[in-house]
Amino acid sequence: MTHVLRRGRASLAFSFLVQGVAFALLVTRIPAIQDRYGVSDALLPAFLAAVPILAGVGSVTTERLVKRVRPSLLLRWSQPVVLLALLGVGAGERMVELGVALAAFGLAVGVLDASMNMLGVSLQRSYGRSIMLSFHAAYSLGGIVGASLAWVGAHWHLALWVSYLPVVLVLLPAVLVGSRWYADDRDAGPVAEEKAGEGQAVVFKWLLPLCLVMTVAYIGDSTVSNWSAKYLQDVLGSSEQMATVPYNVYMITTLLGRAIGDLGVRRFGAVAVVRGGALVAAGGFAVVAAAPGAWVGMLGFTLLGLGLCVLVPQTFAAAGRLFPGASDAAVARLNVFNYVGFLIGSPLVGALGDLWSYRGAMLVPMVLVLVTLVYARSFAAQPDRYGGGHERPRTADVGRGSNGL
Repeated sequence: MTHVLRRGRASLAFSFLVQGVAFALLVTRIPAIQDRYGVSDALLPAFLAAVPILAGVGSVTTERLVKRVRPSLLLRWSQPVVLLALLGVGAGERMVELGVALAAFGLAVGVLDASMNMLGVSLQRSYGRSIMLSFHAAYSLGGIVGASLAWVGAHWHLALWVSYLPVVLVLLPAVLVGSRWYADDRDAGPVAEEKAGEGQAVVFKWLLPLCLVMTVAYIGDSTVSNWSAKYLQDVLGSSEQMATVPYNVYMITTLLGRAIGDLGVRRFGAVAVVRGGALVAAGGFAVVAAAPGAWVGMLGFTLLGLGLCVLVPQTFAAAGRLFPGASDAAVARLNVFNYVGFLIGSPLVGALGDLWSYRGAMLVPMVLVLVTLVYARSFAAQPDRYGGGHERPRTADVGRGSNGL
């Protein structure tokens, strides 16, 4: 089944890449979207919060749907909806149209994120070694492409729909073709079919530390994606064109970190990699908060990318190891805390920025990301216990490699 795994890995990586493009095109043009629809600064956090709330609903729904429908099928049809919703954001004229487009985007993204990571966890299990970071590296590459396209749109003062339409026309048919080769557990051969702990229940108290880390990681990520452009423009005095650059820098460094991250996990273990990432991310927030100008701010966002990039992929991978017989359900529940982090991060930074200062607001995610150090042991390749309170069987350490593909 080697060819099935390889094609499944390539097609899933492309799906991650496309999602990175779509998300970057949305978040890096927030100032332009705000201007197009006349969304006030007071109302903007509400619009930003609506997307992760609805995405959480989509993720919870996915947990139930995968009992009857393959994750690959959910991914196949949710990704086109995301792309069409992005086009709707750019093509609308009234605020109600923006609300409808963002609602569709949020619901579809919840299904998309959950099903993508379900397939990633199952493929890593089939490979027998750490490959989860490579999928998220593809997402980062997509983010770079999307942010670069957003820079072009801002530089040439293109209408949003003009920026979005060519992207959708190219990517929509491509993802439909690529979805033919997604690999579910049942497609990936004997290794995937022999799950340890089949029928295992997801016990939330064992998943909770990973949920907290996921929340903190996305508070940090949402701070960059939703506020970096505004921070550089309003606080550090950059131009609108340059304000699109921090997210691009952030995605470049996440790409680099994730491209070599799987090697780091195999060599040093997930615990050490996660601890190092948390410390670097905290340092990045400190630099951003203290930056005297735009270029030093860029340095801070560079450090943030290098630090935060390892946390989310390793959290999904840890959930798959913790609940090998119920990895789809564990991933879907954990994915909800992705949106909890976004829901907290966006309005938290905005509120603190208005009440206090945006520089001071950057210190809050700095402190929160250090919480990851407390729960780093939850990323061990062989947790002492898993759901139900039973001792985990001693299985191969997928974090340190094997003779897989």
